Amino acid sequence: MNRFAPERLHEFCRRVFESFGISRTDADQAANILIVADLRGIDTHGVARMKSYVDLIESGRVNPRPNIRIVRETPAAATVDGDAGLGMTVSMRANELAMEKAEKVGAGWVSVCNTNHFGIAGYYPLEALKRDLIGFAMTNTTSIVAPLWGAERRLGTNPIAVAFPALEEPPIVIDMATTSAAFGKVENAIRRGESIPSGWAVDVAGAPTTNPQDVYAGGALLPMGSDKDRGGHKGYCLSAMVDLLCGPLSGANWGPFTPPFIMLKVVQERVVGKGIGHFFGALQVGAFIDPTEFKRQVDDWIRTFRATKPAPGTDGPLIPGDPERYAEAINRVEGIPLLGPVVEDLREVSKRTGVRFE
Repeated sequence: MNRFAPERLHEFCRRVFESFGISRTDADQAANILIVADLRGIDTHGVARMKSYVDLIESGRVNPRPNIRIVRETPAAATVDGDAGLGMTVSMRANELAMEKAEKVGAGWVSVCNTNHFGIAGYYPLEALKRDLIGFAMTNTTSIVAPLWGAERRLGTNPIAVAFPALEEPPIVIDMATTSAAFGKVENAIRRGESIPSGWAVDVAGAPTTNPQDVYAGGALLPMGSDKDRGGHKGYCLSAMVDLLCGPLSGANWGPFTPPFIMLKVVQERVVGKGIGHFFGALQVGAFIDPTEFKRQVDDWIRTFRATKPAPGTDGPLIPGDPERYAEAINRVEGIPLLGPVVEDLREVSKRTGVRFE
């Protein structure tokens, strides 16, 4: 494990994106999303994803100069066609549109089709917080998850993110996959040569496994909760909700027909829409209640939960967003930690693009 200055990693990622004809503004935004992921300790979606993005672009599945357009619209809602653009670029525009609508009419909801992997879901609600809005983001993803009582891939990890502004306390930021673990954690286990916990995955026959290679070999991740007794039906239903909002509602592919991310050697069974789908939302607090009063109540909520009696052997409950804030405080000072295999991937990207990696 080595640490790297965030600014240097940002510059490298930006220049790599620019090398494919992506505009300076879009490349800068995309690089920033990756660096924010690493700073916040979500290393599965940071610069470790650069090689996969390069693979996507080189395969022709990403349009470097997309014509992102609104195809249907009302004052509070819209559908955006991303023209196969870089998912982070498309998402920044769609999220901006949702926030603009919220500021005008109280709420904004934007579905997106014809797009690609958009980085960490939590980035977009963080942008909403800057405008004193409650923000939402979700996306469907490569089919890698078995539904409850299923033995084959039908859903993605389908993350959900929501952020709530506070007054004096840090904001509440919820950012989670609807699976027992994000697929990137399986990748990291392989990089480290480690097993994965029981309840994360099944092998190709549908039997429980702790070998991360079994997932690559045709196995599947499990919904949050894993099985019925542990609430797996709840994770399954949350994933289904995300898939339906991001797929059928926008005109994107859904379920097992979602285009595979490049590192998974999966053939898309059939096409039922355009690309993958996202869904963004924003709420103007003042449309519901006095904003200051709301944020005071959020402060009170946070302090009440922090004062909860700790369970034995613990320091007590965390507030959603605490682990990421703690990681960011360290990583901004000490640098972003990268595993050796990730560094080797970045060196490969450097060779393929001619962008120097130091």
